[in-house]
Amino acid sequence: MSKIKDASLAGQGRLKIQWAESRMPVLMKLREIHSKKKSLKGMRVAGCLHVTKETAVLVETIKACGAEVAWCGCNPLSTQDDIAAALAANKIEIYAWRGLPPKDYYWCIEQTLKIKPTLTLDDGADLISTIHGKRTEYLKWLYGGTEETATGVFRLRAMEKAGKVRYPIIVVNDAQTKSDFDNVFGTGQSAIDGIIRATNVLFAGKNVVVAGYGHVGRGIASRARGLGSNVIVTEINPINALRARMEGFRVMTMDEASKLGDIFITATGVKDIISGKHFGQMKEGAIVANAGHFNVEVDVAGLEKIAKHRRQIRDNNMEYVLPDGRKIYVLAEGRLVNLAAAEGHPSEVMDMSFANQLLSLIKLTNEGRSMKPGVYEVPPEQDQEVARLKLETMGIKIDTPSKEQIRYMNSWEEGT
Repeated sequence: MSKIKDASLAGQGRLKIQWAESRMPVLMKLREIHSKKKSLKGMRVAGCLHVTKETAVLVETIKACGAEVAWCGCNPLSTQDDIAAALAANKIEIYAWRGLPPKDYYWCIEQTLKIKPTLTLDDGADLISTIHGKRTEYLKWLYGGTEETATGVFRLRAMEKAGKVRYPIIVVNDAQTKSDFDNVFGTGQSAIDGIIRATNVLFAGKNVVVAGYGHVGRGIASRARGLGSNVIVTEINPINALRARMEGFRVMTMDEASKLGDIFITATGVKDIISGKHFGQMKEGAIVANAGHFNVEVDVAGLEKIAKHRRQIRDNNMEYVLPDGRKIYVLAEGRLVNLAAAEGHPSEVMDMSFANQLLSLIKLTNEGRSMKPGVYEVPPEQDQEVARLKLETMGIKIDTPSKEQIRYMNSWEEGT
């Protein structure tokens, strides 16, 4: 039923999954509770999400809660083949291997749909868009779906505005316990990790250009500064740009920054952030990486057209030589550097993101048939519960408001 690269890697993958389990106490606690209740019994879940050790913990939790699962990766370079092998060995239907071409990528998505899903779990909305665009026959079985990342949310909001969303979809990405932690601390650390693994470059003293100052860009800029870099931020949103400046970063256009940067990291979700004119102005030896979901932020195809030749220097590191002899290095083919050149986010932050995924799937199981098609936020009470559980597993206690404080917070009569 599955298609993976190398089944012999299953043992190695299982060790990594066990490590992730030890660092994901919230999700493991929810597994304990909901596997006993079989909260997803009768559900068929089609998932399209990076195949990492953390994802494996989520997939096996969904299965333990009673659901049938079929899974594929959501990026051609983010699948970890040993994890895919471990899931297949655990009799989970999975179609994923690192380096698959676009045709195979969409073939894998098609295979997951053959289980006739009642629930979808997506990262980037490729699974959702496939159902809405080419496989509308599957809509009749669906209770609902979830979306994991900001790029997918952008697509869903556009679909909703156009009146095209055909079933209820909860945008897990927008939960505070996801975006304020996974996106900021997770991507901030793992993107830098991917760049270092692909280059072993020293960040201290370098000019690091971060394109985009949303949650992801903020995390990357903070970690780069922590390593001693001089950080420059580029933005199109005036509020984000002002926030970056007030937090101590230089802010300018990419046209200006392209002349100064030593390392460039895109984190916008928008295409053509770094294009031909920018490559033409970059320093000798500039390093370019992308931390956005799709490989559209860096115009790699445009660079290939103007380069005299290219060669692979090391894993996930391609050297391009321009006509004047300058060398530019593009990491991980312009794809997600934190997942293509490293292991993705640390387990500790994915613990909260995937706890939200599980609870959202359970909510859709119970309520999806009565929800109108559209895009939904994670309920605030769920967000608070995930945070409470995380604090509990960290041994942290917080204050509880008194009855008088609660009354005061919910009244308007009292003033000075």
